[in-house]
Amino acid sequence: MSVNRLTSRNIGSVARIGPNDLMTNDPDILRRMSSARSKYGRSHWYEVAKLNPYLHSVGSEPDEKRHQELRTKLSAGYSGKEIPDFEGIVDKHVLELVDLIERKYISDGTDIRPCDVARKIQYFTLDTITDIAFGEPFGDVPADEDVHRYIQTIEDMFPLMFILQGIPGALKVMQAMQRNAWLSPLIMPSHTDRAGFGTMMGLAKRIVAERFGPNKKEKPDQLGSFIRHGLTQEEAEGETLLQITAGSDTTAGGIRSTIMHLITQPTAFNRLRQEISEAEKNNRISKPIISNAEARALPYLQACIKEGLRLLPPVTSLLSKKVPPGGDILDGKFVPEGTDVGYCAWSVHRNKAVFGEDAECFRPQRWLEASPEQLVRMDQTAELIFGYGRYGCLGRVLALTELNKVIVEVSLDDLLVAQRLLRPTNRARHIFAAVSPVRFCDNKSYTPVELQDD
Repeated sequence: MSVNRLTSRNIGSVARIGPNDLMTNDPDILRRMSSARSKYGRSHWYEVAKLNPYLHSVGSEPDEKRHQELRTKLSAGYSGKEIPDFEGIVDKHVLELVDLIERKYISDGTDIRPCDVARKIQYFTLDTITDIAFGEPFGDVPADEDVHRYIQTIEDMFPLMFILQGIPGALKVMQAMQRNAWLSPLIMPSHTDRAGFGTMMGLAKRIVAERFGPNKKEKPDQLGSFIRHGLTQEEAEGETLLQITAGSDTTAGGIRSTIMHLITQPTAFNRLRQEISEAEKNNRISKPIISNAEARALPYLQACIKEGLRLLPPVTSLLSKKVPPGGDILDGKFVPEGTDVGYCAWSVHRNKAVFGEDAECFRPQRWLEASPEQLVRMDQTAELIFGYGRYGCLGRVLALTELNKVIVEVSLDDLLVAQRLLRPTNRARHIFAAVSPVRFCDNKSYTPVELQDD
């Protein structure tokens, strides 16, 4: 039973979901577990988050001291401050995405050209992160295809990862098989593989190898920054693999969610369109592409992005932490040491006590209408989308930069959603997308309404 249902029955904010596993939707508990001085540590869940089965990265390292050392080496590169044209690189790939849509997917009259917007967005985020990370964009958007078959590989691999993350016994079996000299080569991916996730490991190994040795290449990208701050060759292989995966899938999810909710909520869409139009008329949007600073100055755009991330958080895994020696008191009850406590993203970000009675609705106005005290509470809770404290997302700056630009530049209008809800504008991109059933609010009362496929 979900934490959502448990809390609606006044059982509390902590639910037991396994023999040694709890889940919570309490933002205060989650922040306390991840704070700088917390005694909580990472649970077994993070063992499966190890993308390379032989190497830990900052995303999976269980040793807290080692984890902090990695963050120190990586933080400057992730901030973008050591990359000369950080925002310009993002701009280049946004413009490539717009160009692809205009060249191939603008419908005219009876000439209908369906476009899988979700897939194009993932092409864009992959090209952007690989360019920022190591100066070699995959080239998915120009080719309009999954060039390295990365997306297919991840879609094949992730279901197994999620199963292992939720079943401790299954993880122990996999670890035992990994340690077996005879079984390991048969079941685990290798950088020499010609298919599957091993090909990504091989790509990461090749890219990193070029940065070390007598003929090493030095580039002003994230990998170059990591190495200048002391990252070893082995560490760099693990971090490069993490960058490709975490830096593309999560951002793509955030962009998709925001766009999907906008195209199914005409009130919000029209208000955002009006804000963009007025900013253009007053020369507050640069050409050929909006700057990150200009986008941050558009309050309704920021509210739409926050709302899109809130309703469909890009990361909904448990991210469990282990209760420290001596145990702890959670929701008024004693929890023994060694217990794993997970994050219920869906319930945290639809909490009516934080976001209001219409918390399940996409209503960006809530961020503009809230009292100062309520807004602080909302912002603190929404911050958990990117992790918190010593586990906060290092790639947050890049993710928000991409969101700010794409939502404005790839303006979606005249979409094929149950009916023609929207009208064209000068800034419109005519894209047709398949939209799954979603929950949105009507124009005036914001009463939840189910939108079904035709």
